Amino acid sequence: MDSSSNNDVIPSLGEEEEEEGNDIMEPVEANIRSNTPTESGQDRKRKRTSAVWSSFVIVEKNAQGKEHCKCKYCRKQYICEGTHGTGNMKRHIKFQCPKIIMHDPHRMLLKNSKSANITVSNPKSQNEFRTIVAETIVLHDLPFSFVEWSGVRKMIGYCTDEFHMVSRNTAKADVLSLYGIEKTKVKTLLEEAPGRICLTSDLWTSIATDGYMCLTTHFIDKNWVLKKKVLSLCFIPPPYDGVSLANKIKTLLREWKIENIIFAITLDNASSNNSLVHNLKSHLNINKALLCDGEFLHIRCCAHIINLIVQDGLKEIDGVVHKVGESVKYARASQTRKQKFLECIKRVHLDSKRGLRQDVHTRWNSTYLMLDSAIYYRLAWTALELTDSNYKHCPSESEWEKVEKLYKFLCHFYDTTNLFSGTKYPTSNLYIPKVFITYLTLMQNLANDDPFFKLMSNQMYTKFNKYWSDFSTILAITIILDPRYKMEFVMFVYERLYGVKSKQLEEVKGKLFVLFNEYVTSSTGRFTIRLSPPSYPSTSSGRQRVDDLDLVLLDFDNNINGDIVDIQRTQLDLYLEERRLERSIDLNILNFWKGNEPRYPELTAMARDVLSVPITTVASESAFSMGGRVLDQFWSTLLPNVAEALVCSRDWILGNRGKCVKWVRVKRVTRVKPDPIQCYARKKKPKDPPPTL
Repeated sequence: MDSSSNNDVIPSLGEEEEEEGNDIMEPVEANIRSNTPTESGQDRKRKRTSAVWSSFVIVEKNAQGKEHCKCKYCRKQYICEGTHGTGNMKRHIKFQCPKIIMHDPHRMLLKNSKSANITVSNPKSQNEFRTIVAETIVLHDLPFSFVEWSGVRKMIGYCTDEFHMVSRNTAKADVLSLYGIEKTKVKTLLEEAPGRICLTSDLWTSIATDGYMCLTTHFIDKNWVLKKKVLSLCFIPPPYDGVSLANKIKTLLREWKIENIIFAITLDNASSNNSLVHNLKSHLNINKALLCDGEFLHIRCCAHIINLIVQDGLKEIDGVVHKVGESVKYARASQTRKQKFLECIKRVHLDSKRGLRQDVHTRWNSTYLMLDSAIYYRLAWTALELTDSNYKHCPSESEWEKVEKLYKFLCHFYDTTNLFSGTKYPTSNLYIPKVFITYLTLMQNLANDDPFFKLMSNQMYTKFNKYWSDFSTILAITIILDPRYKMEFVMFVYERLYGVKSKQLEEVKGKLFVLFNEYVTSSTGRFTIRLSPPSYPSTSSGRQRVDDLDLVLLDFDNNINGDIVDIQRTQLDLYLEERRLERSIDLNILNFWKGNEPRYPELTAMARDVLSVPITTVASESAFSMGGRVLDQFWSTLLPNVAEALVCSRDWILGNRGKCVKWVRVKRVTRVKPDPIQCYARKKKPKDPPPTL
């Protein structure tokens, strides 16, 4: 097998002294005896150690019994036994090999210059090959035994004889080494972050019931790009109380050197998280690391709240949805029924690729998707009822109308959850508008004449009120920093919820200016240089006497700080006084504040931090589930440090490439089985778009 390729570059030959007298043969076909130089006979006294042997291979002896070697790249042969030296082979590599010269312009210029001192290097190495193997394992969720698969080893051996596949233990060590390299890069990125950092934390369980905590950072970098980096997936021993979890988070913050730049942490509604936040806030406030003494530290996971609201409402679900579910079960029960239903689909000219979805009681979006597919095949169900006397669960016309109403009702919650779970755009400025629409939707259904919808909406409205009153004020402040809404929208919403001039509205206004003053105070040193009067040399050589008049004038001297605050506060005032942008425009809010940074430096710094606040702790596929997040068998069998290295490295590498990272494989309590009829046609999931409200 000829191992040459057009892209190969020859390794360095070193400084070995050239020997003359090689006989030359024209390239001929020959069988390769070995890929590495070996002794030509029993009388050979020493091994071949010259660097040229990395570019030549030994071939079978010719008819005269002389041993030859062949260039890996152009197949030219030389005699290489006895007293024949390596000089011609060196000259061939340096100046004569056409494939090397063709891909090296520098050597093309020096081809005929025998006096040129050229050092040839090969950037490809076994270490780089091992790094690529480690990245492949990380990126594609491959087991470490991948490197020992016979097919993989055969493929690598066929492609090249320069690299050798490693063992599974070496592959594991390489993955841990890759994790260390990428971790250093992430630390540097966090150190360069111009603003504060937000956190999300979530608990996972292995199939062996071991607890794991995932800690993720969210921040906006110097280029105004929203970044998400998983810091750790660490093993948590019992007990899983707030104090233990807070201690682990504090340890991680110290390790990553970010405990003094935390802005907020988003958590679900587990009871232990209240204790966690209290403990963490007390610790960070010791060094005054939090803004406003941690007033805005705790953010509740909005996707989890929506999930609780919808799950509460679906408990009151009536028989019409049960009929739809039974219809889906009937059509999927046997191959004969599947075939009958497919024939009905063709008869009414519908697309069979849409498929049927069956609901799962722990995932409310499965109910929504089941209704979506059932409504699409509404005519097919009617046709099935006419042709199959055993089918007894077809909804009536009035029941189909009720199904469509329920589908439209759930559609709002489904879209909102997906919108809140985005990771490529800010979500904190989406909360107030979407929650207000949710409120209006519930109020509308409370007035519905249908007792089913009224009962369901009443259950959901009760849960909605419980969590609405407990949301963080920072989410109202964020919508004020959206130039499409500003303060007017907060007033519009709060007046409809709480009445005109409510104390809740005044509280939002007050906290907005308090938070802004924190940013002004932290930057007064920078602006004092610009605003303070010039200094003059003192004309008094004696000790200055401080009398009552001097004490009075000290108040005037101290007023400079107040002047600076007033000047900086006008940034917020000017922004609020400017005309709002059209609400319907497709605005990239990060680009808006990036462009306005010279005008509003402190206000922009505040916007950078509040816009990086995530309002969910989980990806969209987890946001609909009431089941626990359980690591599957593959992840559960790994050592904790290895599992962490795989998860974090994958997040970091894909994140650097601008790709959205689908997290670790998760085992659910109940799985949604694929549709045996023909499932949904797989569609490419679009990238998270900048949302338009």
